[in-house]
Amino acid sequence: MGAQLRVYKRRIKSVTATKKITKAMEMIAASRIVKAQRQVAASMPYATELTRAVTAVATGSNTKHPLTTEADNPTRAAVLLLTSDRGLAGGYSSNAIKAAERLTERLRGEGKEVDTYIVGRKGVAYYGFRERKVTESWTGFTDNPTYEDAKRVAAPLIEAVETESGQGGVDELHIVFTEFVSMLTQNPVDNRMLPLSLDAAAGQAGAKGEILPLFDFEPSAEDVLDALLPRYVESRIYNAMLQAAASEHAARRRAMKSATDNAGELINTLSRLANAARQAEITQEISEIVGGASALADATAGSDK
Repeated sequence: MGAQLRVYKRRIKSVTATKKITKAMEMIAASRIVKAQRQVAASMPYATELTRAVTAVATGSNTKHPLTTEADNPTRAAVLLLTSDRGLAGGYSSNAIKAAERLTERLRGEGKEVDTYIVGRKGVAYYGFRERKVTESWTGFTDNPTYEDAKRVAAPLIEAVETESGQGGVDELHIVFTEFVSMLTQNPVDNRMLPLSLDAAAGQAGAKGEILPLFDFEPSAEDVLDALLPRYVESRIYNAMLQAAASEHAARRRAMKSATDNAGELINTLSRLANAARQAEITQEISEIVGGASALADATAGSDK
């Protein structure tokens, strides 16, 4: 019985140490969410206005450009998947990966060849374990991305968009990331970044009561779109990275809170079992003492006779 009690005590000590770690990780993630939320809010106006400017330029001209013009027969598409570098975030990365796989299957069902670009070690490990081709990958900055990271990721994608599909380029550019809605809700989404859907953008502007301005272009609308293309892609990727980082912190905080609560419940259960084992041990010792005293009394009584 003493050995069983020692086992319970060792397990309680181990779970208590784990609980301290998960509680600390929960607090760290909670503190980082606030900063990530502020960065998302700060990046939204720039991304929104840049999209509006591109829409205004495209609707005000008849120029064919990769930013706004769909290919007659698209044959290749690029998919950028944003995952995390670290684990302990529940189903955050796996949900994004599943969304990317659904998108890839849909694009292949449309007869398009898909080039996959991945941000985050979790996505790289997933595709590497299954020996799936990854065109390019980046790691090491998913929990705190900067605009320089977004530019580094956007560079090969912009080059692929500007290259003809017959020469290894792509006709479409899609991004899969986890959209931050609130502390409790984060949704994996897939958006087509290029070519920009002018009808959808104009519809959103009309729903908000906005009127797109008319422009005269100097030297040309094509030059303006050429200048806006990298800024548009970089801003959209940066905003998606910030939302993904906020979602990662929120998912990790929720997962660590659940782990902390489970550890507390396990400690209570083990404490009850340890108390029961200690009580059983005490009861057994008392029974042995009483039995020994009775045997001794009986032996003394027999010798007196």
